[in-house]
Formats: sequence, structure tokens, C-alpha cells
Amino acid sequence: EPQPLFSSVRTFAPATVANLGPGFDFLGCAVDGIGDYVNLQIDPNVHPGEISISHISKLSKNPLWNCAGIAAIAVMKMLSIRSVGLSLSLEKGLPLGSGLGSSAASAAAAAVAVNELFGSPLSKSDLVIAGLESESKVSGYHADNIAPSIMGGFILIRSYDPLELMPLKFPSENNLFFVLVNPEFEAPTKKMRAALPTEITMSHHVWNSSQAGALVASVLQGDLIGFGKALSSDKIVEPRRAPLIPGMDAVKKAAIAAGAFGCTISGAGPTAVAVTDSEEKGRVIGERMVEAFMKEGNLKALTMVKQLDRVGARLV
Repeated sequence: EPQPLFSSVRTFAPATVANLGPGFDFLGCAVDGIGDYVNLQIDPNVHPGEISISHISKLSKNPLWNCAGIAAIAVMKMLSIRSVGLSLSLEKGLPLGSGLGSSAASAAAAAVAVNELFGSPLSKSDLVIAGLESESKVSGYHADNIAPSIMGGFILIRSYDPLELMPLKFPSENNLFFVLVNPEFEAPTKKMRAALPTEITMSHHVWNSSQAGALVASVLQGDLIGFGKALSSDKIVEPRRAPLIPGMDAVKKAAIAAGAFGCTISGAGPTAVAVTDSEEKGRVIGERMVEAFMKEGNLKALTMVKQLDRVGARLV
């Protein structure tokens, strides 16, 4: 059992964009500047080896029912922590059910906090496994949010059994901006997953496989035009989900017309994500997308322009 190096720590974990079009459940990336914060401290009032949640807004304080609590407990078990009790408070910087990896950011921040408090003996892959335990209870067994939130950058999940993660290095000299447009609309992950087809045609399988390959190649080459093209070309998941988000088709068309390289649904939605190469262009694209949500979907929406987070969850 490692000894605590600190009496308290504060961590941050970034938002994520999962799927990226044709990469359903196996591709995701981290987005800089928005996410969740966790404050974790040794608490003599908490039973040794246990964790309590002291503060959290709108969510369960039961650590067994909360994604931050589940991930923190999983890391404590991995480290065999039995001599001290911990208390955790969570500050949500992400809206719930937004398609920006809200549950994963909470889990990532909590997992990293426990690990850092005890001198970070666990690897990032270990922390992803702890976070997956949380995700599987809250939103399903998929790592395309939790892996990039912990590791940063673009992550390809090569295999789930055993878990194999492949970081994809996007060239640091290339500018990549995400235009994130979040409408006032709830798209629960369970409902959005229920909309998916159980079987697909061979032609759709071939098409989506080639687009996912193009997506990965474009990331590695820093080819934003190719990246946007592949991002926009999913024929399996997006066509089933887009009709459930009022105005989404019009929003995608508005983004492309305004100069975005590509646009799709972020995760299970309802957030729409477009890609471009400058913050200035991103603001214009975002405005057009907000207008389209209002005009075609009768939904108010907020827009933000963010860069790729290359670091992942971290001590602050």
C-alpha cells in the first residue's frame, strides 16, 4: 500500500469528442479548456479504505452510484488503500448528457486525483481501466471518452478484450480547432444507443471502414481537409441519430457552407462538432450553426471554439 504524498490534491480532466463520425466506440479525442475538476483530501472522519463525496451538484452523493466515486474506489482497490479515508468534491464544468464526455471527465479527474495523492504509481492505461469500470455502470462499456480524457490527444481503441489503446499523434505544428455547438436538448446516451441498427449491409461496412481508415491517416498526417471529409461521412450511426436531434441535418449543412472542413454529432449528441484551422473561422462557423439550430430545430444553442487537449487529465 503506497503512502500518501499529499494531504489534498486538485485535478482537471478535459471534455472529449467521441466517435468522430465513422469511429463509433473506437475513436475519440480530448478538447482543451473545458472539463471537470475534482478536489480530493485525506479525511479522518471517513472510514479507512473508503471514500465519501462531500460536494457535488445535481448528482448522487453515493460514491457507488456516481461516476467520480466509482472510478476513485476502483483506483483505491488497485492500490490496496486501507489506512486512510478520502473525501471528494466534484465541480462540473460540463453539461450532463451533452455528448462531450461529461461522465468520463468526472471519472478521469477522480481516478487521476487518487493516483496523484499516492505518488502516481499507476500507469495511464491502469487509470483508463478504472475509468471504464465507472463508464460501464453509467453509460456503457466504451473507452472512446475515458481514454482520451485521461491520456489526451487522439486515442484509437484497438481492442476491448484485452484493452489495447493506440495514441495517434496529431502534428504539433498544425492548427486544429473544434467548433462545439450545444443545443438546449437532452439526448440520453441509452436512447441514442437504442436507435442504432443491429445489422448493417456489407456496402456500409466497407464504406465506414474506409472512412475510419482515412480519418486515422488524416490525423497522423495533420491533413485537416481529409480529416473533415472523413468526419462527415459516417453512413451507419449518424443517419440514425441525427433525426432525433431537431435541426441537426441543417446544422451540419450550415457548418460546411460556412467553411468548416467537416461536421458530425459529438458522441451520442446533442452537441454538434465542426472542425476548422483558426479560432476566427470557428466563431463564424459556430454562429451559423447556432442560427440553424434555432431556425430548423427551434432550439437555443451555445457555441465555443476549442483546441485539441494534448495532455489529458492532470494535477492542477
